[in-house]
Amino acid sequence: MKNFIIYASLLLSCIVTKAVAQETVKVEALETTFELRVKLIANKIEAITKQEKAALKAEIESVNKELESGTITKEQADEKKLKFAEIRSKNIETRVGEAQEELKELVNQKVAGKIKDGKEQLTVKWSWSKNDSIRKSRGERRTTSQFVFAAGVNNLVTDKAVAHSDYRYWGSHFYEWGFTSNTRLFKNDNLLHLKYGMSLMYNNLRPTDNRLFVVNGNQTNLETSSVNLKDSRFRNVYLTVPLHLEFDFTKSKDKDGKKIFRTHESVRFGIGGYAGARVKSKQKLCYELNGNDISVKEKGDFNANDFIYGVSTYIGYGETSLYLKYDLNPLFKDNAIKQNNISLGVRFDFN
Repeated sequence: MKNFIIYASLLLSCIVTKAVAQETVKVEALETTFELRVKLIANKIEAITKQEKAALKAEIESVNKELESGTITKEQADEKKLKFAEIRSKNIETRVGEAQEELKELVNQKVAGKIKDGKEQLTVKWSWSKNDSIRKSRGERRTTSQFVFAAGVNNLVTDKAVAHSDYRYWGSHFYEWGFTSNTRLFKNDNLLHLKYGMSLMYNNLRPTDNRLFVVNGNQTNLETSSVNLKDSRFRNVYLTVPLHLEFDFTKSKDKDGKKIFRTHESVRFGIGGYAGARVKSKQKLCYELNGNDISVKEKGDFNANDFIYGVSTYIGYGETSLYLKYDLNPLFKDNAIKQNNISLGVRFDFN
């Protein structure tokens, strides 16, 4: 599982290898919409994954040269490569995690009404692709790529219901980010698309009534804490492969007798599912003891299922959609009561 996590994380970074011509410009008056601010963070995540991938490639090439010269054995070379992969995987997790926190805070501010769109004086470094102007005049290729970010509320379905949940409705949340490819299925019709890619899903649960998760053999139960908890949070992280059939109602245009196709400019509807593996599980507890703030992090499998599969759907306009996903297998392997994760939120597909 450890090696799977390392190489899967690196595989995720490989998705963003398309070459773009970039240029740094100074922007004095910019439309600082919520969508643009998310795009700026998305660019940061893309740059991080490219940097770490390039660094790993250079390190592996260096090890291969050592192996060819006979200064190290094959076993030593494999060990060094694995060590470098672990370091780069950790770097991606840490650096992208910081950007994810920015996205999370931005979404929270948007929900709270603290972000108002408008013009604002600022200077930013912006990377753009010359392909953007080509896209506007000539349309899109049959397969395009998107950065996907989603966030919202998260909970568990018990006995086919979410009512009377053991978890806070607004305190329990999810977020997801990844990269997708979008392929138009018919050469001369823009309605049907196949959307596929790879995503990291973060599902968080906050129990009610001062409770926490406790592992008892093959059962994982909610139990009342012996101390007054300021926060009790249980997080599961998954690396998943989503697959959707997407209906895009963006109309084609005629130019010089030729049809021009674009996507993500009108009503869109997607239906499909996802499958993947659990990367890690973690419980965080915060409380006060003798006037000191204590934070405890517990890592383990908590008897959670190692694999995940479910159904998902989204509907919206342009790049923004309402997003719903539901796990078909229960969160815990052998618990007497089966509970399945469900999430509802907002999804952004930045083309």
